[in-house]
Amino acid sequence: MRHETSSQPPGGIDYVAFEEAAEFKELKKRQRSFVFPLSIFFLVWYGAYIIVAAYAHDFMATPVFGNINVGLLLGMGQFVTTFAITMWYVSYANRRLDPLANDLRVELTKADKA
Repeated sequence: MRHETSSQPPGGIDYVAFEEAAEFKELKKRQRSFVFPLSIFFLVWYGAYIIVAAYAHDFMATPVFGNINVGLLLGMGQFVTTFAITMWYVSYANRRLDPLANDLRVELTKADKA
C-alpha cells in the first residue's frame, strides 16, 4: 500500500478547498436565494389549497362558469404555478448560475489536468 506524502489529494483537486472559494460560495448563495423563497411560497400556496379544499367545501364548489368551479380553477392554478416557477428558474439559472458554474467547471478541469 502506497501512502501519499504531499498535501495534494489524489486526483489533483482539493475539493474541500474548492468549496471554500469565494466563487463557489457565490454560486451556492445565488442558487439558494432563488430556490428557498420560491419553495416556501409554493409550499404555502399548496398547503393553503389543501386546507381550503378540506374545510371550505362550499367555497370550492362555487360555480364560476358552466361546470367549472373555484376548486377546479385553484387546482389548475397549482399546475400553472409549477410550470411558471420552472420556467422562471430555468431563465434565472441560464442568466445567473450557469455562467458562474461554467467558469468553475473550467477551473476544475484545469486543476484536474495539472
